[in-house]
Amino acid sequence: MIDGYELSTDPDRLDLDRVHHWLSTDAYWALGRGREKQERAVAGSLNFGVYARSGGEQVAYARVVTDHATFAWLCDVYVARSVRGAGIGTALVEGVCAELEPSGLRRVLLATADAHGLYAKSGFRPMPEPDQYMARGRP
Repeated sequence: MIDGYELSTDPDRLDLDRVHHWLSTDAYWALGRGREKQERAVAGSLNFGVYARSGGEQVAYARVVTDHATFAWLCDVYVARSVRGAGIGTALVEGVCAELEPSGLRRVLLATADAHGLYAKSGFRPMPEPDQYMARGRP
C-alpha cells in the first residue's frame, strides 16, 4: 500500500455513510443508488477500504462479489477526489488482486467506462472472446 495509507477488509472499519455518499452522488455507475440497496451490496460482498494511517479516515473503497473458488467480480471501486492521482487506486486494485490470489480464481471480471489504464496495471485486459459473454440487466 502507499505510504501513509493502509488497506483493510475489516467490515467494521467501513464508513458506510461515506461510501454511500461517494457512490450515490459521484460514481456514474451508481448515481442515485439507495442506502438500503448499498447496504445489501456491502453485506453480500468482500469489501475493501483504504484508510489514512493518521486519523483513520477512509479514502477509497472497492467490493468484490465472489464464490472464493472460481469467479469474482470487482466493482464499486472509488477513490476520494481529494487523494486521486496519488496511486491509491492502483494500490487498491493490486491489494484486491493479492487478497484474491490464494483462492485460485479462474476469472476476475470488472466493467469500466473510463479507467482501463488503471486496471491494466494490475493485469486486467479486454475480454479475449467477448461474444461468449452475455448479460441480463435493467436499463
